[in-house]
Amino acid sequence: MGAWSGEPFGNDSAGDWAWDLKEQTTWDAVRDALAAVVDTDGPVDSDDATTAIAAAEVVAHGLGRPTQVDAYTADVAAFAMRAGAPGGDVVELAVRALAEATDPEGELAELWEDDPEEWDAANAKLRAALEG
Repeated sequence: MGAWSGEPFGNDSAGDWAWDLKEQTTWDAVRDALAAVVDTDGPVDSDDATTAIAAAEVVAHGLGRPTQVDAYTADVAAFAMRAGAPGGDVVELAVRALAEATDPEGELAELWEDDPEEWDAANAKLRAALEG
């Protein structure tokens, strides 16, 4: 995972996934990315976890409570404008997926164990934005 920050779109996997949002007009792709970690038995793959965190940030954008607004989220903001506000089911799924993706026993948390402060803070901020 090429990462330059602990923010949801501070890594290559999230940026690659966001590229797929350019043509999307519904929340289906976001829902799929979130469900991929919620529906997993056992440890969540780090790429899936990274994508789920990014998808949760997309939900936060759709709610009007983004935690990351920069060049990396320009496509996200455009998607949120096209798709409109996410339904309550998507928001609930985002909260659950964020919890799974950031599980301290998970593969992604292990990758951040040498410098967890920035990543933990970004995830806490995102959780608060989702929970409103």
